[in-house]
Amino acid sequence: MNTAELLVRCLENEGVKYVFGLPGEENLHVLEAIAHSSIQFITTRHEQGAAFMADVYGRLTGKAGVCLSTLGPGATNLMTGVADANLDGAPLVAITGQVGTDRMHKESHQYLDLVAMFAPVTKWNAQIVRPSIAPEVVRKAFKISQTEKPGAVHIDVPENIAAMPVTGEPLNKGDVEKTFASFRSIEQAAQLISQSKNPLILVGNGAIRANASQAVTEFATKMNIPVANTFMGKGVIPYTHPLALWAVGLQLRDYINCGFDNTDLVIAIGYDLIEYSPKRWNPDSKIQIVHISTSHAEIDSNYLPLVEVVGDISDSLDEILQRADRTGKPDPYALELRDDIRADYEKYANDTGFPIKPQKLIYDLRQVMGEEDIVICDVGAHKMWMARHYHCERPNTCLISNGFAAMGIAIPGAIAAKLVAPQKQVVAVTGDGGFMMNCQELETALRVGTNFVTIIFNDGGYGLIEWKQENQMGRSAFVKFGNPDFVKFAESMGLKGYRVESTADFIPTLKTALAQNVPAVIDCPVDYRENLRFTQKAGELSCAI
Repeated sequence: MNTAELLVRCLENEGVKYVFGLPGEENLHVLEAIAHSSIQFITTRHEQGAAFMADVYGRLTGKAGVCLSTLGPGATNLMTGVADANLDGAPLVAITGQVGTDRMHKESHQYLDLVAMFAPVTKWNAQIVRPSIAPEVVRKAFKISQTEKPGAVHIDVPENIAAMPVTGEPLNKGDVEKTFASFRSIEQAAQLISQSKNPLILVGNGAIRANASQAVTEFATKMNIPVANTFMGKGVIPYTHPLALWAVGLQLRDYINCGFDNTDLVIAIGYDLIEYSPKRWNPDSKIQIVHISTSHAEIDSNYLPLVEVVGDISDSLDEILQRADRTGKPDPYALELRDDIRADYEKYANDTGFPIKPQKLIYDLRQVMGEEDIVICDVGAHKMWMARHYHCERPNTCLISNGFAAMGIAIPGAIAAKLVAPQKQVVAVTGDGGFMMNCQELETALRVGTNFVTIIFNDGGYGLIEWKQENQMGRSAFVKFGNPDFVKFAESMGLKGYRVESTADFIPTLKTALAQNVPAVIDCPVDYRENLRFTQKAGELSCAI
């Protein structure tokens, strides 16, 4: 057995089903070992796509997704997806090939110090410098990656080390017990909640990672406290719940911001500051905060909790529920806001304008997708509208990257989602800019049999930047580009391609596309004049408390 074979045995021991990546000279021994293992290697068309697949796999399963590249340019191509996983809290293990240890001391073809390079975008990384340490490195990598807060780790494998003979076995994984919050913090939180008049729950992705959706919903219901979720906290509480105030996180003021203006206590559950800066909802640092999470709060002058309840979230909520003496009704103003939010959402239901307004496009998408189906959202102007208008009954049914927020994640992410949940309908929602960044992975999707639909919000430019330019500068610059014929592009790859010609076309086109036995692409012209209209509306919003 060589080191590469022992490495792969360790991956099998960790329960790895897929490795996403590209072959290279310096990872030949690892590839050969994978070929003789139970692991399926999925050859991608770009290393960034491989990292995004591992990223979304980790976010959906809670188990580290694994991506592999060669050295030099292959490794640098991984960086964006690795950084995305790290800031989004998705467990990921990146493995890179490397030159032999006999030429690391000098200028050498394609050599970069990958351990130093990956250090800023990972929780931990290391090089396997001796064959015998491979089991320890792999076990530590997975443990650190999957431990709260999850993130990315990196293992560098020099080619001469990979080929060396070795004896050894994978290390026992062991069980990690839950940690529970102190009774003192629970008592303090219960007292603050009991005394508050207009409390508001802000829930983030940490609650999803902790599988605390049911506990949050029960807590909010029994305490009669309205709930807002971050972009990455969608579905923690069903959007149809009478206390759900839907998503907060737009950089512009929206209805839900009025709820923060009126609250005297924010109960932040599984909330990560990276998802939505507290400066936007607590600009004067006057709101009292209870922090309930599996990890301590980040230091921020606008986020200074009076108490931190750190431990298993479901257990913490149950313990607080038993101690909090809150019999008050939910803030009537917050419920009025819910009516305003719902009315704004419903008013686009019968809109027939073309190109399609983003609100209408997303409204119709929601009508077709089931409660358990999965949407992977790319980054761009459409992300703002998806965050505001695509609502979820279940966690992890609309994935939005809002930590690193990297363009190009939707198509690779949809491949991972379909591998995780082949029985569910999966849709990748992307702009034309994001589509062209990783559209080559549609060939990967076809080859591995992951059939999903890609919806392109087509406006011929970088719409989000144009929105910001026009809002701040009064004009736009350098954001327009040309596009290929997306229907012909899809067909040239053996996919199905569709173009929406009227608003009424969209739902039947989507249903047809979802029924295909190959991946499909829908080119949908979108009316982004709605961007500035929303900006104007947000600027005129006043909170009549």
